[in-house]
Amino acid sequence: QVQLVESGGGLVQAGGSLRLSCKRSGRTFSSVTMAWFRRAPGKERELVGRITWNGDNTYYADSVKGRFTISRDNARTTVYLQMNSLKPEDTAVYLCAADPFGGTNFPYWGQGTQVTVSS
Repeated sequence: QVQLVESGGGLVQAGGSLRLSCKRSGRTFSSVTMAWFRRAPGKERELVGRITWNGDNTYYADSVKGRFTISRDNARTTVYLQMNSLKPEDTAVYLCAADPFGGTNFPYWGQGTQVTVSS
């Protein structure tokens, strides 16, 4: 099993920044892909971005490209989402997900952290 715990959410004004963290624990896999999703009220869950565990490949949704950055620590236990130039439409619950086999199925999920951007 894999456990994921997000932190770092909060309330920020438009134009501000936040950094979310997702700490992974439990069973260790060699090629896990990590991702951030978000779920806004009345909208479907959206993939924000993902990163391979060696950090060689990243993907970002067009809506966040150039503003958000995904990274991971050297110990490969924590993934970060640096969010800059935040907009009110970025308001959502942000969820961390993991696919332990390097794919994009993401069977493991965290509980989520709320990000609210005021105008």
